[in-house]
Amino acid sequence: MGPRADEDRDEDRDEDRDEDLDRDRGEGRDASVDWAERRRIAEQGRGDRAWSLWGPYLSERQWGTVREDYSPCGNAWAALTHEDARSRAYRWGEDGLAGICDERGNLCLALALWNGRDRILKERLFGLTNQEGNHGEDVKEVYHYLDAVPSHAYLKMLYRYPQAAFPYADLVDENGRRGREQPEYEIEETGVFDGDRFFDVTVEYAKADADDVHAVITALNRGPEPADLHLVPQLWFRNTWSWEAGQARPRIARAPDGGAVCTHERLGPYRLAFDGAPDLLFCENDTNLRLHGGQPDAAGPFKDGLHAAIVDGDPASVRRDAGTKLGLHYALRLAPGETARIRLRLSAGLRAQAVDDGSLVRRRVAEADAFYEELQDGIASADSRAIFRQAAAGLIWSKQLYSYDVRRWLEGDPLQPPPPRGRAGGRNGQWRHFAAADVLSMPDTWEYPWFAAWDLAFHCLPLALLDPDFAKKQLLLLTREWYMHPNGQLPAYEWEFGDANPPVHAWAAYRVFEIDRDRRGGRGDLAFLEGVFHKLLINFSWWVNRKDAQGRNVFQGGFLGLDNVGVFDRSRPPPGFGVVHQADGTAWMAMYALNMMRIALELALHNDVYESTASKFFEHFLLIAEAMTDMGGSGGDGQGYGLWDEIDEFYYDEVDIPGGGMLPLRVRSMVGLVPLFAVEVIEPSVLHRLPDFARRLNWVLENRPHLARLVSRWTEGGVKDRKLLSLLRGHRMKALLRRMLDEAEFLSPYGVRSLSKVHRDAPYVLNELGASFTVRYDPADSTSNMFGGNSNWRGPVWMPMNFLIVEALRRFHTYYGDDFLVEYPTGSGAMLTLSAIADSLEDRLIALFAKDGTGRRPAFGTRPPIAPAPGAEEALLFHEFFDGDTGRGLGAAHQTGWTALIINLLRDRARPR
Repeated sequence: MGPRADEDRDEDRDEDRDEDLDRDRGEGRDASVDWAERRRIAEQGRGDRAWSLWGPYLSERQWGTVREDYSPCGNAWAALTHEDARSRAYRWGEDGLAGICDERGNLCLALALWNGRDRILKERLFGLTNQEGNHGEDVKEVYHYLDAVPSHAYLKMLYRYPQAAFPYADLVDENGRRGREQPEYEIEETGVFDGDRFFDVTVEYAKADADDVHAVITALNRGPEPADLHLVPQLWFRNTWSWEAGQARPRIARAPDGGAVCTHERLGPYRLAFDGAPDLLFCENDTNLRLHGGQPDAAGPFKDGLHAAIVDGDPASVRRDAGTKLGLHYALRLAPGETARIRLRLSAGLRAQAVDDGSLVRRRVAEADAFYEELQDGIASADSRAIFRQAAAGLIWSKQLYSYDVRRWLEGDPLQPPPPRGRAGGRNGQWRHFAAADVLSMPDTWEYPWFAAWDLAFHCLPLALLDPDFAKKQLLLLTREWYMHPNGQLPAYEWEFGDANPPVHAWAAYRVFEIDRDRRGGRGDLAFLEGVFHKLLINFSWWVNRKDAQGRNVFQGGFLGLDNVGVFDRSRPPPGFGVVHQADGTAWMAMYALNMMRIALELALHNDVYESTASKFFEHFLLIAEAMTDMGGSGGDGQGYGLWDEIDEFYYDEVDIPGGGMLPLRVRSMVGLVPLFAVEVIEPSVLHRLPDFARRLNWVLENRPHLARLVSRWTEGGVKDRKLLSLLRGHRMKALLRRMLDEAEFLSPYGVRSLSKVHRDAPYVLNELGASFTVRYDPADSTSNMFGGNSNWRGPVWMPMNFLIVEALRRFHTYYGDDFLVEYPTGSGAMLTLSAIADSLEDRLIALFAKDGTGRRPAFGTRPPIAPAPGAEEALLFHEFFDGDTGRGLGAAHQTGWTALIINLLRDRARPR
């Protein structure tokens, strides 16, 4: 059985999907509303209708990215700045405020604002660069993704715009004065929102059809005095004509009968309709050569024409007939509490169309309500349902178009100056095959407007609940030949594709398969699973061949996504230090081997050719387990040395030092908890149905008993005679859990910390080879500048790792059952099952976002409150990580990527046990 083309797989699923919808609808239900969104998702999956043609794919930040960096020094933040962005054309994408675009990014629709006081037109979000922020890059705006459905038939976003001049300089200067020991200076602290002197600007999109999009922009004066507001919806074409000869320039022109007509040779004609009588301002999406090209007499208008016309009052900076960028200028004055509303419609074709009278938006909202009602079945709390829905909204809004052709980027464009010397051997120089032009799930639309391989894997679990086909295609996409390196490596992230992220792709693929199978009534998508499995065979081989430096099944990998968790940068050990033997790197590979075995077993139930492959991964897992205990290769005679510290009863990294010795790095961190993740339970029915696999397992265990002793009591079946594969036998697991569940160490009120709290009063200090390093517990922002200092793995709570901990505990419980009890919390005297502990950890994680006894949400911390928006009193944020003591949200404030795993936790807690 081989992988089939996507269209063949979709055709096979057509009838199943329709049957699911008909069965779920039930009698007396209004299917036209209740199942409208699920039908759109099904139509998209079958290829019947391209609902994905338009979506929230427009980035919130294109400036400061690697792909726009053509500098000689590789400083992306300085190569194209926020100040440059309004007057320089982008090469690889576009950005805008609350915007959408087509899936190729040809035509973009977004909002610009001016309050009459700012020095620039607000066309994009502002934030600090990595060098400007005292804790790295950070967006300095207030906005919330309030609602969305997977087909993008309905989208809603809130932006809060101060009526005072935006505090650009104050934010830069004050953050520059603050050190790493101080918190970030946020826009709420500047005073620009005092007295509620701001506008709530809500942007909604509703599709009448796949290529017919309505937009509603609503502005409310929250302040106590009348205030001026310039609303400037913008429509423009991405610049595709300035890079090589022969590229036609598209056009947006005023229509004789009202509105505007857009023509593009690939996208086809589109028509823009709008209400009211705005001033139509046209310019070109071209770099202002007077500012950036040394050509003072260059003819405009340029990309910054709208800014110059509205803010600077220069009428010569725009045209009134046509261009590649159009602004609809509405000049308003709103009384206190007054609301203004503007309606637009962007539709395919040349025929004039009327804007929505409100009925379409109301219908799409009702359909969204029905979609989420079904997904939230069993979640009783209204607050939990709101958390679920806004997390889903942020995840959907974080779909972004990612365009980046590395070969073209390295070599330059024919119509532009050649790149600087040495560029070919610099960043991503070994990834010339990489050529992306795809919609990807991004970690955050401003701070991380680029994909990261392991982030995306976590994103796919909540995405699988919302839109399983999109989740599966995301996982497959990163294994395609224009992403995966010919040697089998998956690209990590654009700052360095060659870095190694934890190998969680196989885990995510199987979990998505399981979620999708549940949604499909037990019918799993074997073609997807087989397709991704074949590609991951190549990736697994890359790990074995490239990241096992000494061929002993002990793996490295460098920082492995955990940034500053190490004593030093594990990707680049200091002079004199040798290979770092990583407890997490090795455990991740053990988990990878078990994940691949699990997939092979699933496939073998339908095609017995995979039985031998499953047994191969079983044996590989055993060899890794042996290496973690016996790196010296003593053959299990007890004379070897491993990554488990018998005195501390914890896993540590070890580093080679001169003279042939190995130095354990005794930092109690998340690194030592990763071995918990390598666990698999095999049902006896699987062994019964796969006799060849069972026979091979028994041969290995009988002929290599020293391996069997390392991982589990294989001959002693667990609950229902299940078999356990794990790096941890009962004693070691309980030893790890004793530390992990200790509130004086890892266990916080809001989940498991990334570093033990014991290092607050007892920092780990290493003085070796003339170098000195210190690791101390930092529960909030990082106080070190390792990896830019914008994330911190030395104390905060991270959602993805906690999610894996919860899953591991549940899997262990299926083997050990209710008779296996662990003290929780450590020292409390209370004994709980592993399943009950998993429940409690889920509750702690959910508590990050839920209201506490005072009505505050811990994730919000003590930041100054801003008046709630009408209809969105519970506007939430989903941060990158959380204070290990207080739960306050930290890092990227809109990282609904992996923090959207809260959706899966809420669903899991709603299930009856």
